[in-house]
Amino acid sequence: MFGHTKNLIRLAIVAKTLANNDALWPLERLGVAKPLVGLVRLLWRRKRPGRDGERLALALTALGPSFIKLGQALSVRSDLVGEDVAVDLTQLQDNLPAFDSADAIKIIEAELEQPIAAMFEKFDPEPIAAASIAQVHFATTLEGEDVAVKVLRPGVRRQFNHDIELFYWLAQMVERTMPIMKRLRSVEVVSRFEEWVTVEMDLRLEAAAASELAENFIGDEKFHVPKVYWQHTAERVLTTERIRGFRIDDVEGLSEAGHDMDAILANSSRIFFLQVFRDGFFHADMHPGNMFVDLQGRLTPVDFGIMGRVSWKDRLFLADMLVGFLARDYKKVADVHFEAGFVPPHKSRDAFCQALRAIGEPLLDRPLNEISVGKLLSHLFQTTDEYDMETQPELLLLQKTMLVAEGVGRKLNPEVNMWMLARPLIEDWMIANRGPEARVRDFVGDVTTSIQRLPRILSEAENMLERMALDQTVDNKEKLSDSKLSGSSALSLIAIAVAVGAFVIATLP
Repeated sequence: MFGHTKNLIRLAIVAKTLANNDALWPLERLGVAKPLVGLVRLLWRRKRPGRDGERLALALTALGPSFIKLGQALSVRSDLVGEDVAVDLTQLQDNLPAFDSADAIKIIEAELEQPIAAMFEKFDPEPIAAASIAQVHFATTLEGEDVAVKVLRPGVRRQFNHDIELFYWLAQMVERTMPIMKRLRSVEVVSRFEEWVTVEMDLRLEAAAASELAENFIGDEKFHVPKVYWQHTAERVLTTERIRGFRIDDVEGLSEAGHDMDAILANSSRIFFLQVFRDGFFHADMHPGNMFVDLQGRLTPVDFGIMGRVSWKDRLFLADMLVGFLARDYKKVADVHFEAGFVPPHKSRDAFCQALRAIGEPLLDRPLNEISVGKLLSHLFQTTDEYDMETQPELLLLQKTMLVAEGVGRKLNPEVNMWMLARPLIEDWMIANRGPEARVRDFVGDVTTSIQRLPRILSEAENMLERMALDQTVDNKEKLSDSKLSGSSALSLIAIAVAVGAFVIATLP
């Protein structure tokens, strides 16, 4: 009872902030605590200009770090908030006033168990950037290397744990009072959000993500991931190489420095393809402030708190779907959805194919440079209700990342479509992974695995038969004729024959 009352009080505080920004509409649509929301609307609502999503973004910023992160999470869920609101939330600025540098130094010293002077020759107390979770200071190591030191905000974990309790309570209330919302799995959405932010608040995990991305691109001369200084990294502190260069959307600065915009765009398209299709591990917070072109002309990402993964099965599905859409082969797109199990078999394939055509034609029947694959995926995911499609969180995250990448690409060159640059790469990848050679390679791999398992299978069979032989009585053993095959030997041969037979059958194409 106390918990319910506490959450109602906290909901009233949140509702007041939403009302002051004329953004009370999410609570009104959810239908939770109607008398309370109605009272808040009457007392504190202020009429504000702007779209629903813009006003909501302002309100979430005012509510603090957890709500800013919630807005970012909702920006990939157009199926929940609508496409227009999702786009506005994509623009949500994740910045807050900096916290005291003295507190930052205390955290660094506590986490790394050394005084600041024992680690850095120089430490700039003025942060270069301050966001909802952390802020960044420039420094120089004792070895003279320039670095960026990211420090978690004081108390941010405690505040997040406090807020996530309210989010779960709201999600549970929504599912209880609005059965139609169960399909959208509100509690699961909050759980996913909690996992996401929990990773962001452990900077060791961000360091590990940067390290993995760097490992994936070893030897690539056009893509550079900042070095992680592990000896200066802990749960609340992350130290990486300092990057000097230009933001990827600084077209004027890049041009003055002699960079070719088309070459940068082509490289961006290639890097995105390699992350998603080759590696299945991609930077999922690719706004312009997180991607630079360094002094050597290499694409250089920063801030690895939000990363996405795409399973092998989803990569094959995504490649088939994108090539099918771009070729306007809607039957193929429908087939891959059914084969992947994303659309239940009882649904009409022909009707789904017609729905895909209705999605694809308006977007594809435009000048080549205006085709948006991000919007295509967004419209596709909005068909989830009618066709009982399960929401795929990683694909939603990928769709958001593609929208952001498209925006940057159009700024570099509005006449070029970056996905058309990537299309030959995707098609070559599909030939390599879906063609006859790939099937032979997969078959050989399966056979090799089976061969490797055969000795273990035979050994286990022999051990089992030896145990059976030990259970036989001495009398039975004496009665066996020397000229006859022992029962245990016969059983061993039978077991081996069965094992070999099973192995042969398993390796047949």
